Amino acid sequence: MEAEAKTREALAARTQGKEALDHAIAAAEIYMRAAGEASSTAEKSRFKKKCGDMISMAERLKISTRTDSVAAVEKRLKLPRSSRQVPTGEKNILLRGSRLHGNLFPPWESDPDEKEFNGPPFIDPSEFSLSERQSEVFAGWKRPLELNRKESQLDEPQTRGRLMESIGDYDLVQDITTDCSVVASLCASIKHLKPGPTSILPALMFPINFETGQPEISTSGKYIFRMYFNGCFRKVVIDDRLPSSSNNRTLYVVDRQNPDLAWPALVEKAYLKVRGGYDFPGSNSGTDLWVLTGWIPQQIFLQSDDVDGDQIWRRVKKGYDYEDVVVTLGTGRLSPDEEEILGLAGEHDYAVLDISEDASGNRRLLVKNPWCDGLVWKGVGSSSAAAATSAETSPSLLPEEHPTKLKPGTFWISFDDVVQNFESLYLNWNPSLFTERQDHHFAWQLPEPNMIHSFAHNPQYSMTAQADGSVWILLSRHFQDAELDIARGGNSSSSNNSSNESSSGRSTTLAAVSNKLGFMSLYIFASAASTNPHHHRHGSDRILLPDDRSVVYRGPFVDSPQTLAPFEARKGTRYTVVVASQDLPLPRYSFTLSFFSRSALTVHAVADASPSPSSSTSAASASAHHSSHVAEVSSAWTRRTAGGNAASPTYGANPQFRLRLSSTSPSTTTNTSTNTTVPISILLATARDDLPVRVDLVWSSSSSSSSSGPGTGRVAGPVPQRDLVASSGEYRRGGCALARCARADRPGVYTVVCSTFDPGQLGGFTLRVSCDDDGGSVVGTALALEPIPPDAAGRLRVRVPDLVFSHSGSGSGSGSGSSSGNFSSVINSIVGGNTDARSSSGGGGGGGGQETATRLTRRIPIYATRLTRATVVVTRRRRQQSRDDPTSNRTNTMTSPPHSYDHHNDRPRQRRNPTAAAAAVRIRLVYGSGPNRAILAVAAAGGGSGDYDGDGHYHGGTARATHGSGGGWSGEFREVGPGGLRTPEFDVEPRRGVLWLVAEQIGGGGAGEGEGGGGGEGGEDGLQVEILCDVPVQVGAWEVVDV
Repeated sequence: MEAEAKTREALAARTQGKEALDHAIAAAEIYMRAAGEASSTAEKSRFKKKCGDMISMAERLKISTRTDSVAAVEKRLKLPRSSRQVPTGEKNILLRGSRLHGNLFPPWESDPDEKEFNGPPFIDPSEFSLSERQSEVFAGWKRPLELNRKESQLDEPQTRGRLMESIGDYDLVQDITTDCSVVASLCASIKHLKPGPTSILPALMFPINFETGQPEISTSGKYIFRMYFNGCFRKVVIDDRLPSSSNNRTLYVVDRQNPDLAWPALVEKAYLKVRGGYDFPGSNSGTDLWVLTGWIPQQIFLQSDDVDGDQIWRRVKKGYDYEDVVVTLGTGRLSPDEEEILGLAGEHDYAVLDISEDASGNRRLLVKNPWCDGLVWKGVGSSSAAAATSAETSPSLLPEEHPTKLKPGTFWISFDDVVQNFESLYLNWNPSLFTERQDHHFAWQLPEPNMIHSFAHNPQYSMTAQADGSVWILLSRHFQDAELDIARGGNSSSSNNSSNESSSGRSTTLAAVSNKLGFMSLYIFASAASTNPHHHRHGSDRILLPDDRSVVYRGPFVDSPQTLAPFEARKGTRYTVVVASQDLPLPRYSFTLSFFSRSALTVHAVADASPSPSSSTSAASASAHHSSHVAEVSSAWTRRTAGGNAASPTYGANPQFRLRLSSTSPSTTTNTSTNTTVPISILLATARDDLPVRVDLVWSSSSSSSSSGPGTGRVAGPVPQRDLVASSGEYRRGGCALARCARADRPGVYTVVCSTFDPGQLGGFTLRVSCDDDGGSVVGTALALEPIPPDAAGRLRVRVPDLVFSHSGSGSGSGSGSSSGNFSSVINSIVGGNTDARSSSGGGGGGGGQETATRLTRRIPIYATRLTRATVVVTRRRRQQSRDDPTSNRTNTMTSPPHSYDHHNDRPRQRRNPTAAAAAVRIRLVYGSGPNRAILAVAAAGGGSGDYDGDGHYHGGTARATHGSGGGWSGEFREVGPGGLRTPEFDVEPRRGVLWLVAEQIGGGGAGEGEGGGGGEGGEDGLQVEILCDVPVQVGAWEVVDV
């Protein structure tokens, strides 16, 4: 029985009119019987509640089946109705949008009862603010009969009749009002609003005669309007009092043909109540008509480079001929001279009253300036002068073209002149062009500044059409009080026409404050999953960057509260619709996304599982947030952590994070039969769009040649290709870098490196890592993200005096040539035992092409008062070169091109003297000397590999340590690369005596400076040495050691 009732309830929601009413009554009866047969009190109460709900629904449907109702008018107008059940969360958004400017505008539920308009005189307690110029002549609020009693020569019954009935054609104008867009909207839409059998006014204004469309006089002075804003049609209640003036000027819209006509002024008053008062800073006609009529707004920027005038004309002319579009125009900023020459007012809206095209192809528009004494077009082809001349004497005003004399303020203008001189074309389309409609309401907490250039936290919706055809998607931002405060406070005296400017100099349009109110746009992407029949995961629909995938539609950023995205949808293709913004000033907004189509659509929100961003500003203190599939952390490049690209010796200082992928179910492991992996997206986002940034995902392993030491996971230098799991590629500006990985096919630990192109580039950033596994076979994969502390975190930095090797060679240093291959490998192949020097062929720095590989040794003592743990780090000392030195590796600006450096190669490019041979060095920590010496630790590139037991023994890795005598100068000679050299951790034990840091260099010849050409890298440039330790240690001075 309950199943049958639910079926009837669903049918009542999907159908209309009497059919829906019958289903609702049937469902109520079934629920009533079910309540009588219920076996428990709880079930009986539940069925009774459902029965009550269906009775209420039937009452509403009963009203809607009347011919004198809004529903009947909408049925006559063939407007699309949404069958979507609005979720509770979205209903709450609509309810929150009911309160505006201290007034309550509840969602429209049913037509008002006739009794509401009877009774004593009604006074609306709402306050209506006036502009300063209006306040100067304001003489109080008066009802229409009071306003017209002095001027009218008619008796009261006759005057009452003229309050709602026009005489001849309408000629609406504004005088001392600031709402040019509203009056232009009324002028342009009057053909649809004026009483008649096709009028749309019976669905918008009450009381009214539904048969004739004629507004009726409310005996109480109370009027109710049905207007569309903040996500739905809403109830707007006003009284009939209008602002009067102390002179013959008017403060409301007036019909010059019938000054007594009141209903247009009442429509204006109701709209201005929604927008904040008679002094509201202006809008655009597209927005005004959307609120007044519910017709779909579209704004076309006529000055855009991709405007196709011919296509626009054909589309607009056809829609206008079928009475399916209302057309208005808007000008941009014009100088006083331009206004005088053209006869156009700057930042002003105009109404289009007619559109014509003659047999010769002349395309013209009849345009009206809503000001009562406004400028008219003076350009080429102007008809303003011709309007004052008889048709017989003016060849430009032929009888067949203009059979009636033009009213003041109206003019004909060619479409080409419109495109040339107007900024915007506003089109409001009849919703009856579509048969299907869906409205989705959502609130958006704007993302933190670091994420503003990405779409990671932007509202997104997935849409699929069941047939090919046009789909129009309208984004509408809900009005809120704070925006009006910004608009009023942010105005500037940008208007040049006194009629469009208050005495305080505030502009009456939104053009002057558009930057303060921000901009919004819509993007539409075709989902990559659409081409893959085996891809069914909603998580893959989420777009992270504006250029993430193929863009089907990229809308302009507009300052209007609405923007339309029309496009052609293909059957079965899944699209992702993304809401984008720029410079919206408030932290939170509510929106409605409306989908119009002629075939059924499947629409759902794309879930954003991201946690709230961290507010931390440093890598060391950044707090990560975790969810099962998304992790996010905020950090920054600071003076200590802005290490630059991999060619920089400080690359290892960049912020780094440990990413752990863990398996929560057996399905997360790799399945070779289905080739299942865990796709990962890594987004690096910063508020600074001038920073070239990059993000890399690296295997976290102590065996990695780029690792900073066993178990740390930090990357110290350039990452070999074998260790690189994923990368965002070349450094890119724009505030974001995205790396996608399909190779993370098993749980494990990875390292994420975030870098800028140049060292010293500072700024905050947010790192977001997500698994695109929403609904696939890898749903059991979880991830966690945490910062990896810098090498010096929690440790003391002891700076050792810079180490400079110097030697003299035989020869004058005039030789030429260069060594090739890996120089340190060559050195290691010729150095063994206690041999101090070898000869090698190749280029030389001195003499006739032969180079003597001389080993130079220096040592420095290290003292500690108690046991401490320590590490030694050796890096190149950067040469202090002038800005004019073309070989300088120093950067003074942030203009280094991101594409100029290939980040990860087996041999990264470095800026060096092309004729200089590299020096190879070896760093060791040694206790004692002579036959009793014991090697404690040996430095390798980035820390090398293997383990030290802290007792002079080295296990594994590439070096073999010896204990005691035997000529074992163990460890390989290495170039000091960008990542520097690093020893594993070791213990400094005071009981064992002096600990010596021994540094050796071999090679370094070539085109060096000074006698014999010595130096080279690591030579005259020197080395920087630091000791990272738990407790303070002292160091002596470098000593020369003869070997």
